[in-house]
Amino acid sequence: MKNVVIIQARMGSTRLPGKVLTNLAGKTVLAHVIERAQNFKNVQEIVVATTTGAQDAPIVEEAISQGAAVYRGSEYDVLSRYYEAGLQAKADTVIRITSDCPLIDPEVSSHIIQEYLNEGGKYDYVSNTLNRSYPRGLDTEVFSFASLETAHRESQRAHDREHVTPYIYNTPKYFNCRSVLSDEGILDYRWTLDTPEDWELISRIYNSLYLPGQLFTWKEAASLMRKNPDWAMINSHVEQKQ
Repeated sequence: MKNVVIIQARMGSTRLPGKVLTNLAGKTVLAHVIERAQNFKNVQEIVVATTTGAQDAPIVEEAISQGAAVYRGSEYDVLSRYYEAGLQAKADTVIRITSDCPLIDPEVSSHIIQEYLNEGGKYDYVSNTLNRSYPRGLDTEVFSFASLETAHRESQRAHDREHVTPYIYNTPKYFNCRSVLSDEGILDYRWTLDTPEDWELISRIYNSLYLPGQLFTWKEAASLMRKNPDWAMINSHVEQKQ
């Protein structure tokens, strides 16, 4: 069984253009995400799925320089991009993360991957996003390539095609889905990068915890947030795009 991490990335962003190649503590945001994904357990390949647009050529260069494979596909039909990337990689299982989450945690993601594998095919989709208890920014979705193929073939709504997985978790007659919850309780922190306020918070966390060659954990970041309770207010007003 081949388990493949597919990281969607593009330069276009209405609220924070070029965010994935912004320098964060000496490396690009994308480089941090790839490095963290390289520490996931039970993964055989990492693919950065970007677009065919000329503006995304720098993403291709950065991904290759960091040791990731690359697939270039549709800008707006992200579902087709994922399907084609998985097909190219000959994936049996797809692990979906996004390039704007530089705190993605190998321990959390590995746990979700293992929960999917432990069930031996009982579930088509396992994630920590359906019922949120982890901070936003640790989002990890694991699903079979067969489920991705079905979604690609059957889904028609623009929303489903832009966001990849809604067709899977909103169609229970076809797919068996499971939610993984944190044993730390619900932590309502926002660690994803969409706005200048998000950048301010993530920069503070990295400036406090990051050491080159080492990966700080989400629990260390949560402890830091508890010591600085005002930090949560920096981006608490930011609304996640639906």
